[in-house]
Amino acid sequence: MNNIMVIDGYRAVVQYDPEIDMFRGEFLELNGGADFYAADVAGLRKEGLVSLRVFLEACREAGISPVRVFSGKFQARVSAELHLRSSEAAAARGISLNQFVQGAMERELLAV
Repeated sequence: MNNIMVIDGYRAVVQYDPEIDMFRGEFLELNGGADFYAADVAGLRKEGLVSLRVFLEACREAGISPVRVFSGKFQARVSAELHLRSSEAAAARGISLNQFVQGAMERELLAV
C-alpha cells in the first residue's frame, strides 16, 4: 500500500520494501531523484529530511529549480474497450473525454 508523507512541505510516496525489510520514501514533485530508507516511521522522517536538504542544496549550487513542473498534459494507455466505453459515457453526459477522465481522477483523489 502506498502512502504519502509530507516532509518540510514536500510530499513523498512511502512504500514498504520486504526484500530489505525497510520503508522507502521518494519525493515525486522534485526535479530529480531524492529517495530515502529507514526501518521505522521516525527514521523515515529523519532520513527524508536529510535527503531533501541534500537535494535542495545541490539544486542551489547548480542554480536549478528543485521543483518539477507539471504541464497538466499526459498520455494514458488503456484497452480499446475501455477507451470506447469511456468515450460513450462522456458523450452520453454531453462532455468531452478529457472532462470525463478529469472527473474520474478527481473522484478517485477524494477517496484517498
